[in-house]
Amino acid sequence: MDRAPVSLDFAMMKLQSMPMKLILSTHNVTLTKAIEDHIVSRIEHLDHLDRFAIDARVILEHDTTKPTDRQFKCSIRLAMPGPDLFAEDAEPDLYAAMDLVVKKIEQQIRKRHNKYKARKHSEASNSKRRRQEAGI
Repeated sequence: MDRAPVSLDFAMMKLQSMPMKLILSTHNVTLTKAIEDHIVSRIEHLDHLDRFAIDARVILEHDTTKPTDRQFKCSIRLAMPGPDLFAEDAEPDLYAAMDLVVKKIEQQIRKRHNKYKARKHSEASNSKRRRQEAGI
């Protein structure tokens, strides 16, 4: 009785992260191709830093009632496992506001990553110390 070889393709699949979903909304700002490209390039950089991010909600606002040095506001909410990351900034230039918000989100991602690494390192060092004290 010959048996046909069983294919285990599912076992060979790599874990591939889904691409991050981008939700872009504007208030009193005309969304041009240049603005959209700028945001997409920045969000792709964030996706490179944290591959577990689920989606990014970007809101671009132009408020004419504010003083001229804070008319353009950009806010980003990055949904990910655990608490979401949020940052916003207001600047006289829309591109400057976008860049500063992405920089703030990058800092939050790095801080979260470093906390995780430090926690894993301390757990490993504690178990190593316990083994040494036990006389191994």
